[in-house]
Amino acid sequence: MLKNVIEIDNIQKHYQVGTQVVKALRGVTTTIEKGDYVAIMGPSGSGKSTLMNIIGALDTPTLGSYILNGTDVSHLTDESLAQIRNKEIGFVFQTFNLLPQYNALENVVLPLVYGGVSRDERMERGRDALRRVSLDERMDHKPNELSGGQRQRVAVARALINNPSIILADEPTGNLDTKTSIDIMRLFNHIHAQGNTIILVTHEEDIARHAHRIIRLRDGVIELDERNEQITRLDD
Repeated sequence: MLKNVIEIDNIQKHYQVGTQVVKALRGVTTTIEKGDYVAIMGPSGSGKSTLMNIIGALDTPTLGSYILNGTDVSHLTDESLAQIRNKEIGFVFQTFNLLPQYNALENVVLPLVYGGVSRDERMERGRDALRRVSLDERMDHKPNELSGGQRQRVAVARALINNPSIILADEPTGNLDTKTSIDIMRLFNHIHAQGNTIILVTHEEDIARHAHRIIRLRDGVIELDERNEQITRLDD
């Protein structure tokens, strides 16, 4: 049996907006196994961004528990959450979030700087991560010297650098054209095939179909959670 890397039990998230309490999540319970490939979908206001922020340890729930790789992160301090994020989660964002003054290699190794890893080891691991995304020949280039697809590959390499428990990708193809989007999804498929756990947050059905499981949210609850029987396969 595969180990659960994520265990979420009755997660609720409430926000105070003026005199009203907005319930963004109303009791979400689910598990995600190590090595799974999950897409989280839902219309605007469904709670998918709130759930992503909690899974990514960017926020904590109002009620309920969240176990990430054996650690209860439901009510940790901001400092402890930051340590969990750096160690356990690799983020890939729609806007790449690369620092323009640094080249590709320097951007990739940033999480290791915060982790106190020596410079020699950082560079070795950074070069290896860029090789994994087929970008080792561009490691000296700055973001403005790279295409959108190449910038997203740098972001993926940075997400892989700490060997995290999960790769959390928020609309990773949102700023890319169709051909480049297919290339990036091929890369995600390859990374998943190497044993990585991927959670993809998207509103695009064609992107979600790459995942092996789709969780659909509506009005702060899980409306549907099913295995994807029509996985999009891409030739290498």
